[in-house]
Amino acid sequence: MAALLPALLAHLLLLCAHGDTASAAATPPPLPILPVPSYAQLRWQLSEMALFLHFGPNTFTDSEWGTGHADPSVFAPSALDAGQWARVAARAGFGRVVLTAKHHDGFCLWPSALTNYSVAASPWRFGAGDVVAELAAAARAEGIGLGLYLSPWDRHEPVYGDTIAYNEHYMGQMTELLTRYGDVEEVWLDGAKGDTKKMDYLFDAWFALIHQLQQRVVIFSDAGPDTRWVGDEAGVAGYTCWSTFNKSAVTIGHTTAEYSGSGDPFGQDWVPAECDVSIRPVGRNCLLILNVSPNSSGLISDEDMRALQEFTEIRHTIFSQNLAANATVTANSVRGGQDNLQFAPSNVLEGSIYSYWAPQEGQTSWEMLFDLGLSTSFNVLQLQEPIQLGQRVIGFHVDILIGELWQNIAEGTTIGYKRLLKFPVTESRYLKLCIDSARGDPLISFFGVFVDPFSDRYNLENLDERTNSSRVIMLRKSSEAGNSSTAAM
Repeated sequence: MAALLPALLAHLLLLCAHGDTASAAATPPPLPILPVPSYAQLRWQLSEMALFLHFGPNTFTDSEWGTGHADPSVFAPSALDAGQWARVAARAGFGRVVLTAKHHDGFCLWPSALTNYSVAASPWRFGAGDVVAELAAAARAEGIGLGLYLSPWDRHEPVYGDTIAYNEHYMGQMTELLTRYGDVEEVWLDGAKGDTKKMDYLFDAWFALIHQLQQRVVIFSDAGPDTRWVGDEAGVAGYTCWSTFNKSAVTIGHTTAEYSGSGDPFGQDWVPAECDVSIRPVGRNCLLILNVSPNSSGLISDEDMRALQEFTEIRHTIFSQNLAANATVTANSVRGGQDNLQFAPSNVLEGSIYSYWAPQEGQTSWEMLFDLGLSTSFNVLQLQEPIQLGQRVIGFHVDILIGELWQNIAEGTTIGYKRLLKFPVTESRYLKLCIDSARGDPLISFFGVFVDPFSDRYNLENLDERTNSSRVIMLRKSSEAGNSSTAAM
């Protein structure tokens, strides 16, 4: 290694010498590469995780989809505590909760004036209860966002099947939800239809109404307009996952898993993906929405709370210490010159998408070198882009110095808001991030080096058939340790 140091120091000097010196005037940020996220979409992405609360008559009839004929009297939780739901979500690091305000059975968890099939007809709170109101207040108290799912398919409503009458009914219920309970940050809907009734949903009118009534809302469906379904319910995003998308190429209820999962590098719209998955199991540029169902008492069960606590502890253990936090970082170019701190390579250690490294314009290769100060063992990398300026990276790889040779340990395609890479434990002092291709000048806002100490105690089960080092993996408890919960990276 001693023989290598002069060459390595020379490499560092070349990196530092490349580019112009900083001018006296500040250098403006690079132009964004369109499309870019809206304010609401940025807030949604930064929240990272949401808890999806499925609750209603189905909870008491033990059915996935209700028929719309269950008597409202079955809805009788003995200890419903929306405050517990919000506390569990907040303490587990979830940025918002999403409630099934109405599922396919048509039963409303708020006293809608447009139907007699709601909590007002149930014995809960003597018919004076409002689950949406209680959860909205609890979410505000915990400082987390509120989202609502209002099923388009309504198996109880008599006018379902009459396009004009039902769309008026649906928009009336949406108006109730978006004007009674304060800020709503996400509206979840789909194109579900069933039975034999022909029904046309006037989605464009719905979207216009939602955005009119709530300024900070994002609308989810399998085709957007603001966030999209990832294409499966296993919590697995595409190996390549673009937030860019073409809404004109899809319609709600008519998308393909491949397009939904990977997005479109030539997409004209910003529609990032959302991964929904049951708590009974992510790191590819998606928001994770975890399905958790309160029990018939109206509480999140002890089993699910233990699983969420373990999930939280695993994340904290892995990501609480960035082994590169005190690294010396250099790059082969810096926007505005090597002395320009505004876009310095060291910005990638600050942990904010608003602080980033930018290369000099017009380069054809982009490299960052990380000196950790001493030889360090690790097996997880985290990369992020400042997505407010667009998603740029098309391909990248990471090398480490072993002896006198650079050896590849990970490679990937897209990065986006956040990309996690998992690989066998390796050891080195020096790492090199190489951007192989990009839509314009690549920008990096974070580079983290971490240790996952659980791999030796968990069996790693691939969630797809790819064998590349940046695959998403599931951490599953071994049989010796029990199988009370699982967690996904």
